[in-house]
Amino acid sequence: MMLASPTPFDSIQVAALKAYVEQTYEGYDFEVFLYVSLKDQKMYLIKDWEVETTYLISGAKKGAGNRSGSNQTPTGLHKIAEKHGEGVPLGGILKARHFTEKVAEIFTDETDLETDDVTTRVLWLQGVEEGFNKGGNVDSYQRYIYIHGTPEEGLLGKPASHGCIRMKNQQVIELFEQVGTGTLVLILNK
Repeated sequence: MMLASPTPFDSIQVAALKAYVEQTYEGYDFEVFLYVSLKDQKMYLIKDWEVETTYLISGAKKGAGNRSGSNQTPTGLHKIAEKHGEGVPLGGILKARHFTEKVAEIFTDETDLETDDVTTRVLWLQGVEEGFNKGGNVDSYQRYIYIHGTPEEGLLGKPASHGCIRMKNQQVIELFEQVGTGTLVLILNK
């Protein structure tokens, strides 16, 4: 399996994350989950408390926040509610989770497009913390917060999205195959 970048997580950091999760989210199954560090702009696929894969990502240009209309990336515990885009070609542009039959040019330089195209695959997130990232004006699902591919791959590693979590197109295809609906996604501004 291909690593997107070296894993900065060592056994002490994993142990600290595990202690935090066990204290904060009792009763949830963290056998396989995604951990998003907005501070590091990385996402980790963790299985049995071992980092399996590290991905370079982009969270929101405007930072972390759960309020609707903020264009910020919501924090807290989420789950993958829906998966869309199976069979869409690499770079295929999705609107409202449907393939438009158009394929985006993928930029590996600092190109910053005016549009915030969603490409290749969509993992639609739903918050599980009532009043924090679920319900009312903080509902991640109603905000259409996704993990998705981006044509702006050269911007990965720094905040650049309008709230979603962007990743490389080939890697979102691979991730799409590895995780199912219901998989937990923990997003922290750490």
